[in-house]
Amino acid sequence: MKVLGILAAHQEHGINAKLLSAVLENVDSGVETETIFLEDYDITPHKYHEKNEVLDELSAKLAESDVWVFAAPTYWRELSGVLKNFFDCMRPKFVYFKENGDTIPGKFKDKHYLSISSCYVSTLENFVTGVTDDTFKTIDRVMSAAGVIKTGEIVLPGTFGMKEVPESKLKLCAKYGHKISQKKRKDDSTVKRYIQLFFMIAIMALITMGIQLPLKQVMPSNFWTDYVSFTIIFFVLLGSILHFVTFVKHRRR
Repeated sequence: MKVLGILAAHQEHGINAKLLSAVLENVDSGVETETIFLEDYDITPHKYHEKNEVLDELSAKLAESDVWVFAAPTYWRELSGVLKNFFDCMRPKFVYFKENGDTIPGKFKDKHYLSISSCYVSTLENFVTGVTDDTFKTIDRVMSAAGVIKTGEIVLPGTFGMKEVPESKLKLCAKYGHKISQKKRKDDSTVKRYIQLFFMIAIMALITMGIQLPLKQVMPSNFWTDYVSFTIIFFVLLGSILHFVTFVKHRRR
């Protein structure tokens, strides 16, 4: 098994590099690791009928690895240009194009990936505003199109002036180092998602019934009144939870 670290920062030995190293240094014994610094490569788009040796080399490194670990800072609330350029130029390698222009996962389908990012803003500000969310969304969007399976996220806010990675983050990196060492052939989260859905509905139903109790003091108690109030309350709760899951699902601290 092999884990490939992909450093997409301007500094080869900065905070993001240290986070990436902390993950790779803690993989299980017997797992091979390699790190590539994207700034060392002249990455340009593939031109029709022309060979692109850089993209071919990078594609070969991706192909021989089971897990990819992306480490890229967040600039202007978005993914760093280094990694974005890599994704743009590698698009023909990540997906196959159908006759109508739609895409299907390419040759990297069922590999796994871990995302790492950092930002200058404080932990509180990132937690409230989600400065790093778009970085993770972009990575997820590209990897989803390529059929690559997500393993997790690591984020480090408040890096302005920071020289060393906090101990808590080093422990988190070590945890993920062990996690990505377990080779999986496909996404096995389906059962987990159904269990989460069951408990989400059960909790929402319980909260809805709890809210209905005091309302019965001021509203007539009959089947249709109970039905309408239950539907409205349940809908509001469901909408709130779906909004949270959709827009606030990325790690922020």
